[in-house]
Amino acid sequence: MAPHATESSTVEGFNGHGMEPVNAGEAPLEPGVKKSVAQGKMVEFPRPPKFDDKYKERDYLKGRLAAAFRIFGKNGFDEGVAGHITMRDPVEPDSFWVNPFGVAFSHINKSDLIRVGPDGKVVDGGDVRLLNTAAYMIHHAVHVARPDVVCAAHSHSIYGRTWCTLGRKLDTITQDACAFHNDHVTYNSFNGVVLVEKEGQDIAACLGNKKAALLQNHGLLTVGKTIEEAVFWFVSMERCCHSQLMAEAAAAYTGQKLVIIDDEQAEYTKRTVGSPAAGWFNAKPMFDMIHRETQGAYLQ
Repeated sequence: MAPHATESSTVEGFNGHGMEPVNAGEAPLEPGVKKSVAQGKMVEFPRPPKFDDKYKERDYLKGRLAAAFRIFGKNGFDEGVAGHITMRDPVEPDSFWVNPFGVAFSHINKSDLIRVGPDGKVVDGGDVRLLNTAAYMIHHAVHVARPDVVCAAHSHSIYGRTWCTLGRKLDTITQDACAFHNDHVTYNSFNGVVLVEKEGQDIAACLGNKKAALLQNHGLLTVGKTIEEAVFWFVSMERCCHSQLMAEAAAAYTGQKLVIIDDEQAEYTKRTVGSPAAGWFNAKPMFDMIHRETQGAYLQ
């Protein structure tokens, strides 16, 4: 059972010494330990950088967005020319940056990105200024409806789109799935490629204040207050879809039932693994790895 906020207890650490739980029994917003139990040393969690200059912030975020596409490419989330990740522009927040239509995720550099105004016209960016109409219809609606969202990610990843044929939400069957407990929706409509404004608005309305949507017969959509957060939720949700597909197949074969994490435990766990800070921090190793593997080539 998840400990209550009024409880105070110690648990045995791997070294055999008593270790005080973070926040004295409350689910921590960060999976760290208190200063008093960190062997006398305080290790500060990294944070997203802050900028006084919005143009410098734009340049930095464009680099992170290019890295996000490289991560999607590495994970095989591309399917032909389908898929898009958008970043709200910090200089002109009613516009967003997105990948040019027809350029492979794995090849995208910072200089390739294009900026789209609220009217759907490309106003800035690289040499290829083709815009995926579906990207505009979905992401413009999401960015308008959700001022808190900096980044939105969508692609036709294999396990996500497979799960989306079932027309139901994910069950909370793993610790990782707790991040999406009562925090994702199903958009139970499919009208072909999203080419009209109304469809994008309907998707945004269905998403509401949640972090993710399962688009019927289509794929996953995740959002975040940072690029890193949206990317991690997408990667994690794709793996949760894979996990549940395998679990249900195993259960059907053996005749067993899935063990669902109860609501109290799931909500307790979500406080640690499902916060915006947790999303950003969980994505950090992926961004670090792609930078090392590419030697920062995406920053061109």
